[in-house]
Amino acid sequence: MLFLHLFWVYIKIGLFNFGGGYAMLSLIQEEVVERHGWITMQEFTDIVAVSQMTPGPIGINSATYVGYMAVLNAGYPSSAAVLGSLLATFAVCLPSFILISVIFYSFARFRKSRYVDAAFRGLRPASIGLIAAAALLLMNHENFIDYKSLLIFAAAFFLTWKCRVHPILMIFLAGVAGLLLYW
Repeated sequence: MLFLHLFWVYIKIGLFNFGGGYAMLSLIQEEVVERHGWITMQEFTDIVAVSQMTPGPIGINSATYVGYMAVLNAGYPSSAAVLGSLLATFAVCLPSFILISVIFYSFARFRKSRYVDAAFRGLRPASIGLIAAAALLLMNHENFIDYKSLLIFAAAFFLTWKCRVHPILMIFLAGVAGLLLYW
């Protein structure tokens, strides 16, 4: 029953996601932390951090981890937890795959339509709002922002924006700065 429930939750998350992985974070948090209690808020925060650093989309990476942890926390063996991670990952990708396939075949016919253009103009600000909601969601009492964090943020922002430091190098430098400032 857990596997079916996990599949259904991630089908919904994949289906109602607009704006990419960061935009889906608030929906994931609502479902897996608050509604079902599969993981804690601290685990969710850790998932977001690890998902940002690992290759691949954050939504898919987090689905893989949550699927594994939900099954493992339910008392199943780790081999079943691997199945849970595969199931959640497949479920979150399936709606996008189907929708993109349908859109691909339909878009050529309707791409000059004013209705299609209007729909895309409405989706853009909604996507930005969902990403902002995900950022605000991560600003909680478990993720206290102190002056050291603000210093790392300001340096990373400046180095990436003005000096064009590569994002992978920036992740490494921020990790080194964290080690030096918090150790």
